[in-house]
Amino acid sequence: MQTLVIEEKENFVTEQDWLESKIGNTPLIRVRSVTKDLPENVEVYAKAEFMNPGGSVKDRAALAMILAGEKSGALTKDKTIIDATSGNTGIAYAMIGAARGYKVTLTLPKNASEARKKILKLYGAEIIETDPVNGTDAAQIVAKELAAKHPDKYFYPDQYNNEANWKAHYQTTAPEIWWQTYGRITHFVAGLGTTGTFIGTAKRLKEFNPFLEAVSMQPDSPLHGLEGMKHLETARVPGIYDAFVADKNVEVSTEDAQAMTRRLAREEGLFVGVSSGANAFAAVRLAKELKEEAVIVTILCDGGGKYLHESFWNE
Repeated sequence: MQTLVIEEKENFVTEQDWLESKIGNTPLIRVRSVTKDLPENVEVYAKAEFMNPGGSVKDRAALAMILAGEKSGALTKDKTIIDATSGNTGIAYAMIGAARGYKVTLTLPKNASEARKKILKLYGAEIIETDPVNGTDAAQIVAKELAAKHPDKYFYPDQYNNEANWKAHYQTTAPEIWWQTYGRITHFVAGLGTTGTFIGTAKRLKEFNPFLEAVSMQPDSPLHGLEGMKHLETARVPGIYDAFVADKNVEVSTEDAQAMTRRLAREEGLFVGVSSGANAFAAVRLAKELKEEAVIVTILCDGGGKYLHESFWNE
């Protein structure tokens, strides 16, 4: 089944760009074991974004922002790509930068996992560590200041405020899900980080089906272990976030997300990260509340390899 749908009207990315990059067209997997107690007419699926070349859903947004920068002329070969990241978008920037011949500098919290830092360095990226207390908010400030101070040196995509971020999912992720479910999807569940995945995918899916319910997920407190996710009430709200897209907002605890992450590995054979576990937990919890026929889709954001240092795996 052909799932790739690129609409030329939003001309920042073409189908050829996407096919050549090998990004996207990820599998949609039926989650069966952790949903075995659900009624037969309620189905839960997970989009395997960890199968992108850079290992995460962020490959889509990073490619779109780089292509948009090239098209506008803001990104040229003599400039260095700089942005703030919690890890995955940075890895995507570094991978794509290496492939397309760009230097990459990334600001990220000092407490980001050593595995992520190693991957970034392997791709040749320069890392600037920032105050871990304020997470990616502090990293954003540093990246913005450096870009403003050296405009001739840096191209600053600013993933939290770049329209190409959510449009990548509007143009690719949502159409893929629509075709992979044969238009049967009734609910979409995804976490909020930069918010691009949720906003872009949900907007497009609602155009396909105005009755679709979009459910956004975030951590249940400011101090949480869901790397890459934001507790929006206490964090800097991304400029691309649109509060009117979600029909429902839910919260997930770190402990519940970690428990589901273990279950996905042990019962489904899906070795993924904790944000994926949080998405899956939210999707399964929603499924348990539904009485009518439903097809729920969520996102497996990245693989579990970058989280092997976490102690929760042994519980």
